[in-house]
Amino acid sequence: MSAPMIRVLLADDHALVRRGVRLILEQQPDIEVVAEAADGAEVIALLRQVEVDLVVLDIAMPIMTGLQAAREIARRREPPRVLMLSMHDNEQYFFSALKLGASGYVLKSVVDEDLVEAVRAAVRGEAFVYPGAMGALVRDYLDRLARGDRVPETVLTPREDEVLKLIAEGRSSREIAGLLSISVKTVEKHRSSILARLGMNDRTQLTRYAIRAGLIEP
Repeated sequence: MSAPMIRVLLADDHALVRRGVRLILEQQPDIEVVAEAADGAEVIALLRQVEVDLVVLDIAMPIMTGLQAAREIARRREPPRVLMLSMHDNEQYFFSALKLGASGYVLKSVVDEDLVEAVRAAVRGEAFVYPGAMGALVRDYLDRLARGDRVPETVLTPREDEVLKLIAEGRSSREIAGLLSISVKTVEKHRSSILARLGMNDRTQLTRYAIRAGLIEP
C-alpha cells in the first residue's frame, strides 16, 4: 500500500519563490501543494477551507508574519505541522519559531537541498533545522529553559520595539530621537531594520503589527 500524500499549504509573499518551492516539492511522488498564500492572514483563512498536513511559512511576510501565523495555527484544536522558511540565519528567528511549535527551520539559500527532507521529518513528528544549527541551538535552548533563563521571544530587539511603538504612535523621526536620546540617523537605521525584519513597507503595516504585538492600543 502506498503512503498517503503529504498535503502542503505554501506561504510566501513572493510569487517566484512560491513557484520554485512548489516545483521542488511536487517533484516528489508523496507531496502535494494543495494551496498557496501570500501572507499569514491568508494562511489562517485558507486553513478554514482546506485540510492540510503541513504549512510551510516564510517568516517575513506582510499583514501577518510567518511567526504570527504560526502562533495562530498553534491555537487550533488539531493544528497541522509548521515548517519555517527564511532567508536569515538568525538565532532570534529560530528560537521564536521553536517556541511557537514549528517542526523545522529551513534556509532559502539551501531550500533545494533541505526542504524535502524537512517536510518529511515534520510530518513524522521530528524536528529539522538546517545542518550545523540543530544540535547546538536546540541544546542551548533546552538548557536555558531548564535553568529558567529568558529566551528570545520576538524577531525585534528591545530598542527596535521602542522605535516601532513610537512610529506607530505617529511620532516623527526627530521626536523619536529626542525621546530615546539617539540621533535621527540612528532612528532611520532602526526604521529600515524593522521594515526589513518584518517584511513590511510602510507605517500603516507597522502600526497594525504594533497593535497585534500589544505595543499600542487600537
